Amino acid sequence: MRAKSAAGGWDQAVFRCGRCGAQHTATTEAGYLKAVGAHGDAHAVWDRLNPIERDGIASILRTILAAPDLAAELLALADRQLTEDASR
Repeated sequence: MRAKSAAGGWDQAVFRCGRCGAQHTATTEAGYLKAVGAHGDAHAVWDRLNPIERDGIASILRTILAAPDLAAELLALADRQLTEDASR
C-alpha cells in the first residue's frame, strides 16, 4: 500500500507478510525492496531449521544483536580460526 505525497510520488510503503503478519514501513523504494528481500530470506532460513535449531539461533541472535562489540569480536575470532585452520 502506498501513500501518495503532494508531489505525486509516494512518501511511504507498507509491506505486510501474508505468512506471519509482520509489517514493515519504508520511506524509499530501495528501503521497501530491502525490507521485502530480507523478510523473504528470513522465512527461507527459518523454514530450513528444526525447532531446536530455531530456539538456538534465536537465542544467539538476541545475545549478539544486543552487543555489537561481541558480534565484532566473534567474527574476528572466527576469521582468525579460519586462517589458522587453512595454514595447517
